[in-house]
Formats: sequence, C-alpha cells, structure tokens
Amino acid sequence: MKYPTLLDRFLVYVKENTRSDEQSTTTPSTQNQVEFAQNILLPEMKRIGLQDVHYLPNGFAIGTLPANDPSLTRKIGFISHMDTADFNADGVSPQIIEHYDGQPIQLGTSGFSLDPKDFPQLNNYHGQTLITTDGTTLLGADDKSGIAEIMTAIEYLVQHPEIKHCEIRVGFGPDEEIGIGADKFDVEDFDVDFAYTVDGGPLGELQYETFSAAGAKIDFLGRNVHPGSAKDQMINAFQLAIDFHNALPEADRPEKTEGYQGFFHLMDLSGSVDQAQSSYIVRDFEEEDFQARKQLLLDVADQMNAAFDTPRIIVHLHDQYYNMKKVIEKDMTPIEIAKKVMEDLDIQPIIEPIRGGTDGSKISFMGIPTPNLFAGGENMHGRFEFVSLQTMEKAVDVIIGIVGAK
Repeated sequence: MKYPTLLDRFLVYVKENTRSDEQSTTTPSTQNQVEFAQNILLPEMKRIGLQDVHYLPNGFAIGTLPANDPSLTRKIGFISHMDTADFNADGVSPQIIEHYDGQPIQLGTSGFSLDPKDFPQLNNYHGQTLITTDGTTLLGADDKSGIAEIMTAIEYLVQHPEIKHCEIRVGFGPDEEIGIGADKFDVEDFDVDFAYTVDGGPLGELQYETFSAAGAKIDFLGRNVHPGSAKDQMINAFQLAIDFHNALPEADRPEKTEGYQGFFHLMDLSGSVDQAQSSYIVRDFEEEDFQARKQLLLDVADQMNAAFDTPRIIVHLHDQYYNMKKVIEKDMTPIEIAKKVMEDLDIQPIIEPIRGGTDGSKISFMGIPTPNLFAGGENMHGRFEFVSLQTMEKAVDVIIGIVGAK
C-alpha cells in the first residue's frame, strides 16, 4: 500500500544529525539525539494520535495506541533507534531516484557511485524509488526508516479506525549503534507481551538470532629507548600489538566469515612505541564458541607475557549483548505471527541470523521477547547506503498486519 506521508517523514528525520558518541559519558550520548526526540518525535507522536506520550531519562520516547477491539488482548511493542553510526552525518542531502533503471547511480558530485557491479543487490530494485546519499554522508535509514515506518503505521491506524488492532506501544531510543542504548530500557514502563525492533535490512528479514558480543581493549606496555642502542632493551608496544593480532586465527575476521561463523574484528590501534592500545569486537552465535573466543584473547596475552618479567599485555573484556534466540525460542509466537503476516502479503520471510545485534538482543533478556523486522536499509553505515520506498511501504503493511493478528 502507498502511504503519502512516509517519504516526507523519512526525509525530515534523516536530515537531522543524531550520530551517537562512544566516548560520551551521558545518556543519550549526544545532545542531538535529545533534541531530535523532544523537538521532532514527541510533538509528532502526539499529533498523529498516540497517547501517554512521554520521554524517559533513559532517552526513550514512548507512546501508546490503545486497542480498538476488546478481543485483541495482546500488547505489542515496536522499537527503533534514533542514532546513526560512526560516519559523517552532517548535512545529509538525500537523492531520490524514481523508477530505478538498473544503471549506476552517481552520488551527487562526490565522485562516488552506486554501481550494480559493486552492489549486485541493486538488481532487486528495478523500477522502484530509491533514496540514496549524495556521497558525502551516510543516509541514516539505519534506523530512521524504522522510525518513519512505525510512525506511518500508527498514523494510518488512527485515521482508519475500521482496522482493528491490539494495544500498541512504540519506543524510539538512543545509542543503539554504540551498543548501550538498551542498557537502561524500562521494561516495566513499556509493559508489552512482546515487541519487535524495526531495524533490519532488505524486504522480508525476520530475525531472532543475533551474535553474542563482547568488546576488548588491550593495553600494550612498551619500553622506548633510542633505536641506535635498542638491541635487547627496546620493547616496541606497536610490535606487541602486531604480534598479538597475528596470534589470532587469520580466517576469523569479518571479511572472511559469513553465516554462523564468528570473528575477531580489530577496530582501532593507536599509541606509540612506549604504549599502545588496540580495541576489538568479538562475535559468535553459540555460547561455547563465544566463551572460547574471549578465552583465546586471554591465553594469547598470557603466552606473550611469559616472555617478560612483568605483564606487558593487559586485556580488558566486557560483554555487550547475547544471542536472543535463547529467549525467543521458548515461545515462537512473535515469529509465527510476523511470518504469517508476511506470507499473507506475498512477502517471502527471510529467517536468518543477524550478523550483528539490535536493541532486541538486550531487551529480550530483560523480559520482553523482541525479534527484528526488516526496515529496508542496504549498505548501512556509510556513503553507499540506500533504501527502497516500496520496501518501507511493505514494512508499514507488516506492522499493521501484526497488530491485527488474531
């Protein structure tokens, strides 16, 4: 179905810089997210007919649409995040490509292009309306497409009371991209039987398996002396970091893995000869394999430290989120409902693991089973990001179908 306000709503959202900041100590991590919630989302939530609209100290904007059919007793939530990833988000200037013809799309005057030779998934969108970047910023479809879809679904339901639905709660939160957005999620306030994050990719994605995830920061303590007299005296912290990285399995990197294969991902390396630090993200699906990956980091450090009279490699590990399959597989109702709705809409459900995580990973373990629905974005987190308007429209259709399911 076509929704006249969907595209304009999305364009308003993506032009607001809501990038999160991993170095911040505040919640939300950036004031831009607070302003986006309070100045744009909250007034719009009230305008389209949501009730009990409020903004919580955890950074979530919450609203409720009461049921209009007493026989539909479920309470269902829909959640999307406001922040965008670690890429330029200033001055987002979307391009609208109508009736995409399958040819390369020039991204403004940036010199970059979306070319089917590089991105073959473009071939899935012939004849559709695509929204792209101008090549200088990300787009922000992750996850402002999800916010726009939820808002549009609520607006449509309010305008069409003949469509029967259960009680609906919506939540728009901060800091998902830096892995802390759901840490303070208020399950008691949200108060639903189950929820969905609308934060997936292409048409049909329906996901209830995620990586389990950890972050690792590793300190390398060197000893700097003049290189001309360094023999048997210098300990180069950068060389320690290189040796540490080379001790990890070479094939266990994001660029060499797929499906259920986990990885170690070197995210940053900085410092000097005297002292350096690297950061990794660690990902795997199975609990045993996840624990083994974390242990390997500790074991490599121990093996390297054995060559010194004092520890020079210090590993700091912290868990980020866990595979929500462990929670959701106990009651597959939210998956079964979404799957049937998609099939009724002639959408082929794609039930595959997420090689990443969503706020639903944490929220599921807090007590609200929260699988993930497609929102449409492709090539997320960079200048090659794009989304199909038709896929966004179908996401709205799915939301409306879910809340009316018997």
